[in-house]
Amino acid sequence: MSEPYDMRMIRLTMLLALSLMSLAPAARAETALRKVRVAEVVHMLFYTPLYIAISRGFFRDEGLDVELVPALGSDKSMAALLSGSTEIALAGPETAVYIQSGQSPLKTKIISGLTATDGSFLMGPASAGPFDWASLKGKKVMSWREGSSPALFLEEILRKHGIDPVKDVTLISNISVPARMGAFMSGAAEYGTFFEPDVSRLIAEKRAEPLVNVGSALAMIDYTVLIATDETIAKDPAMIQHFVNALAKAMAWVAAADPKMAAADLAPVFPGIPPEALVSSFVRQRDAHLWKATPLVEPEAIEALQQLLFAGGILKPEQKVSYASVVAPQFAKAAVP
Repeated sequence: MSEPYDMRMIRLTMLLALSLMSLAPAARAETALRKVRVAEVVHMLFYTPLYIAISRGFFRDEGLDVELVPALGSDKSMAALLSGSTEIALAGPETAVYIQSGQSPLKTKIISGLTATDGSFLMGPASAGPFDWASLKGKKVMSWREGSSPALFLEEILRKHGIDPVKDVTLISNISVPARMGAFMSGAAEYGTFFEPDVSRLIAEKRAEPLVNVGSALAMIDYTVLIATDETIAKDPAMIQHFVNALAKAMAWVAAADPKMAAADLAPVFPGIPPEALVSSFVRQRDAHLWKATPLVEPEAIEALQQLLFAGGILKPEQKVSYASVVAPQFAKAAVP
């Protein structure tokens, strides 16, 4: 005997409801992504693993929706972090040292490394033979803001090659980040240190050639890191762990990725840059070992960084801070690519 029409409709309604319920978790997971704002010190290809973590969905896989907030400088990145405008800051590790050694009531910790050394390339006239640092004597060299990582690295390598950064060269450090390319092309300096994609642009326009990667010529010292306040780390360690997990996945991916595939992922992040420039930029940076293999920032890196700060007269030796006061290594140690 067949079921009455009303009973069949009830059964169909229940089945439809169950089907919708089975789809609900996926929908809820999509809407439940945790929003995380990251103050981006500068927008450049040097930070490729971070952009790959976004474009390939590694953050989303960890339940995070990451938004990059332009800052245009490590100091401004930290200002955004300390004001609560962002949860995480992308900046040079020296900023965490400054905060710890200064008077700020809010303290911060490095939660992950990103780049393994200075990613800038010294750009200048093509050299007939091997580049000689002595050729910079008496020249104008476009540097970066005083006390910033790129300025510190450049000054240290000049000293290493017997060049006094104050007496032997004219370092131009008062030009804002957005104006650097235009100023260099207009002849403000004969040499300058630039990051990708500006390196590729200068090559394409035949304005300068990459003479040497500053970081590779000096030392492997963690150069760009992700920083959070002590308060955020204490209140939301799960978010921090998921964030670092995604970065670890991205680091592993870029280490073995096909450059053309990487360029395709980076194209939406850097519109207007030709695909071949994205490929050459990726290869140039990876060959120079500019990206970290893991998120962990080691004690030796913080020690070497502070020696640079002392040598540059930015901090006094008595202002030295401990590794534990500026790095929270537990997240990087627990991260699994």
